[in-house]
Amino acid sequence: MSGSLAPLRHADPRDFGRVAVLMGGTSAEREVSLDSGAAVLDALSGKGVDVHAIDGIPALVDAIRDRRVDRVFNVLHGNRGGGEDGVLQGLLEAMGVPYTGPGVLGSALTMDKVRTKQVWMAAGLPTPRFVRVPAGGDLVAAAREVGLPVFIKPSTEGSSVGVFRILEEGDLAPAVAFAATHGGELLVERMVQGGEYTVGILDGRALPSIRIVPAGAWYDYHAKYIADDTQYRCPGLDGDDETAVRELALDAFRAAGCTGWGRVDVMRDRELGFQLIEINTAPGMTSHSLVPKAAAQVGIDFPTLCWRILETTMPGGACP
Repeated sequence: MSGSLAPLRHADPRDFGRVAVLMGGTSAEREVSLDSGAAVLDALSGKGVDVHAIDGIPALVDAIRDRRVDRVFNVLHGNRGGGEDGVLQGLLEAMGVPYTGPGVLGSALTMDKVRTKQVWMAAGLPTPRFVRVPAGGDLVAAAREVGLPVFIKPSTEGSSVGVFRILEEGDLAPAVAFAATHGGELLVERMVQGGEYTVGILDGRALPSIRIVPAGAWYDYHAKYIADDTQYRCPGLDGDDETAVRELALDAFRAAGCTGWGRVDVMRDRELGFQLIEINTAPGMTSHSLVPKAAAQVGIDFPTLCWRILETTMPGGACP
């Protein structure tokens, strides 16, 4: 289902009640989340929605207990104080408060890159070869097993936090040093040689793909959030290839138990074709962010995109 989106289901902003835009928090992605939250807050406020900024989960719990929140627009990124690992979703389910983005299962699973890849493999979906490295494990041996070049990344972080591009064994020292302080599980993944794409998912539909062309060697944190010379080509593909990448993204999203909205990252290997990389269940909503760029390609401006995402919290709003 990658066709046009259905008409808006709500015309009156009062239908949404009091909306908490949840941002900030204490994860490694706090600053990006604050930028996203400010943009969403401004967009929904401009459309007449009764929106309020809330920084972090403890403040949200207080607001819910005080009956100041009817639903939550979640742009809290990451885990351990972020809003993408299922903890927030479980809390809101228990408190009976609707929220944007996938539910407990989809959020918890996709925060963990290793387990997400295992689910995709079980479903017969393509993803690059990898080795799981437990805390204290041998990164050098894992890189040799996968075969250079590889990416090394934490299993449960986002926004390219702690990601290392390893072309030869001499590049491993910074990753080994990071692993010693990180203390968590790592993923050593075969480096795909080819184009990088992302596909936004909105209410059961795949938006046009975006091909990401960084000015540097790869799409790191700087290219994502700071640089102005990264190119975004949308749609990223043509004809059957565009149809195929959108269908693959939808299949990957659903296989991971996700609903509502999100973003699926894909690489196109020169020999193996499309390879699934990861899912983001609370994508960035900044000036550099990708889902807004894809939505604009089909005539959905940023305020309307925020409205549509908020509509998924209403009865019958989130497509499976």
